[in-house]
Amino acid sequence: MLFNDTGDTLSWTPQRKLVLQWRDDHGGAVRSLAYLDSPPGQVNIPVNNFVKVRWRAVVPKGLKGLQAVNVEGQPVLLALDTSPLEKSPVAGTPASVPVVDAGAGTLASAEPVLPADVVQAAGASPSAGPPADGQGAAARTPPTPFENFRNALSPYEPIYFDVGTKGGAKARFQVSFKYRLFTPDDAQHPSFKNHFYLGYTQTSLWDLASNSTPFIDTTYNPSLFWQKDALWQSRSKKWFAGLSSGVEHKSNGKSGADSRSLNDGFIEPQLNYRLDGGSTLSFAPRFKAYFATNDNPDYADYAGHVDWKLRWAQDNGLVLSALYRKGNGSHQSTELDAAWPLQRTFLHMNGYLHLQYFNGYGETLLGYNQRTSSQVRIGLSLVP
Repeated sequence: MLFNDTGDTLSWTPQRKLVLQWRDDHGGAVRSLAYLDSPPGQVNIPVNNFVKVRWRAVVPKGLKGLQAVNVEGQPVLLALDTSPLEKSPVAGTPASVPVVDAGAGTLASAEPVLPADVVQAAGASPSAGPPADGQGAAARTPPTPFENFRNALSPYEPIYFDVGTKGGAKARFQVSFKYRLFTPDDAQHPSFKNHFYLGYTQTSLWDLASNSTPFIDTTYNPSLFWQKDALWQSRSKKWFAGLSSGVEHKSNGKSGADSRSLNDGFIEPQLNYRLDGGSTLSFAPRFKAYFATNDNPDYADYAGHVDWKLRWAQDNGLVLSALYRKGNGSHQSTELDAAWPLQRTFLHMNGYLHLQYFNGYGETLLGYNQRTSSQVRIGLSLVP
């Protein structure tokens, strides 16, 4: 179980294989592999949330009595049926034995030694591991360039694909991610520069009913911003406040009369409250100042200068969010979203069942000054 008590969303990729050390009270050591039993890939853990990750291991034959169990490269000792032997000299001696394939041998034979390439792929030495409370080879192995790239990516705005039939079948979908510009030396204690991100969001409205199924409009939205999820936390850690601030550009990539583009600088304070029972309530108004809006100088009259955002999210459960914009006069828009994890349905699949309601101005950048009547769409969300 990994609990995020830092000031930022924690991105972490669990190893597919771990090397275990098993030790009895006489110092005898056996090494074996544990295999990831949870979905692979990077997990993103919000502030004051936790994630459970499972590995599966077979207890090697011949082990009896109390066994101290350690994951190589980690300082924590576990025991099968008693407290960890934290100060035992056994914990500080190398396991100078090969890694075996636990459970693969017959009752009459010893378990086979794993090939060297399999052990090295798990970040360990084939013949001798580090002390149970030391830093292992896995902790020292530098990540590959692809791993550096992958670990710097994380979700930004919601990602979804929804379909509705009012006024003809139309799909609305969005993809979004952010890229961390500077990797922190210590993930739990990042410096100021480690909070700079490049963001990208793309939102499209797709006409599925017309002959050529054209895209009605697409908004391209790159951004550069600084973000910290918890600048301040209460002593109980139930309250925490964050901040996001930067600049962004929006355009629809069209020319002539259909061209739309604008830029804005924004500041977004985020107030969060961790409720009993495992859910978080968040209020995050985004204040915006526009510049370079030549294609649509009256954009603020319809979209206003504040995005009022409210969100309630259960841990591994229902996510409800609301967005409200108020321009001049009767120009306003409301967007409501609900998402339920499909892992908790009979489908038992990744993603969320997503329901979206929209009413008002600005469903597309092209039609920022056109009012859309109430629309309800349903679909799949990857990030609610």
